[in-house]
Amino acid sequence: MIQLAGVDPEMKKILITGSAGFIGYHLARHCVAKGYRLDLLDNLSRGIKDQAFEDLCALPNVSVIQADLLNPEFEDLLPRDYDIIFHLAAIIGVSNVLQKPYAVLRDNVSMLVNLLEFSKAQADLERFVFASTSEVYAGTLKHFDLAIPTPEDSPIALTDISHPRTSYLLSKIYGEALCHQSGIPFTIIRPHNIYGPRMGLSHVIPELSKKAYEAEAGGELAVFSPDHRRTFCFVQDAVQLIEQASMSASCRGETLNIGTREPEIQMRDLARIIIKTVGKSLKIKELPPTPGSPVRRCPEIAKATQLIGFTPRISLEEGIQMTFDWYKKNIFEGNTKSAV
Repeated sequence: MIQLAGVDPEMKKILITGSAGFIGYHLARHCVAKGYRLDLLDNLSRGIKDQAFEDLCALPNVSVIQADLLNPEFEDLLPRDYDIIFHLAAIIGVSNVLQKPYAVLRDNVSMLVNLLEFSKAQADLERFVFASTSEVYAGTLKHFDLAIPTPEDSPIALTDISHPRTSYLLSKIYGEALCHQSGIPFTIIRPHNIYGPRMGLSHVIPELSKKAYEAEAGGELAVFSPDHRRTFCFVQDAVQLIEQASMSASCRGETLNIGTREPEIQMRDLARIIIKTVGKSLKIKELPPTPGSPVRRCPEIAKATQLIGFTPRISLEEGIQMTFDWYKKNIFEGNTKSAV
């Protein structure tokens, strides 16, 4: 249930692209609850409008535009009076990146260029927020000594540009450069291991939750890369930071990691929390590392704390419980196909 603050015509007008996706949807929920006027743009390329997104779209301060940013005619469907534009639309997913890397490079850059040109036509745009990725640090991690926790000013190096997987991070690095040279007020965000309800099933927390839920009591839960360490940020904390950064003058022209610095947890210990949450007696079966997966990933968030006073509030145990409860009700028992 979304608690509305009431629609105020003086509140900021916001455009969110990729609003049917994981972070875009939760960012929209957060902004709606604060009373902002929202336009949600998505091409719905995954072909599903689940009930959660339908409920969001039905709210009085929300308008939905189904359009493709690759077609410049999307501009004809939108006004020119946005205060904030959040650009989260992108071709993502390992299968897409590996199977059609050229399209990933071409389309992610083209969508951004088209939206930047549209942003320049706004009457009084206060901020353009570009969603980059933690993958931009991958080359530095592979070839040099990358500081962990990783600050935003870490030098950016490239991995093998001929490898299909590099296409996604290259599109984001180029996207960051475009923002810097665009002449519009921008903030770049680099999300790190954001998790929560409605994120699909191809990420470690919902994937392990599903396996644990379906396992027989006394059985095993297979865990790849058991020694690898990550920090995880619950999506409610993440979207609060993103919204605050978009409104803060101190974040104009800045790049911010979106995530949490602690706890940094091994995958086997993450699995133990999930097993406890699901409520079954399961043994962990440790499997080899996933090829290409970094041993550690942890963002430094001191910059966000310094600029806007941000600190994550939701513990890992609380977040996993809320995530599992949603998946159990809506996916595992509800037989609803995930829209993400």
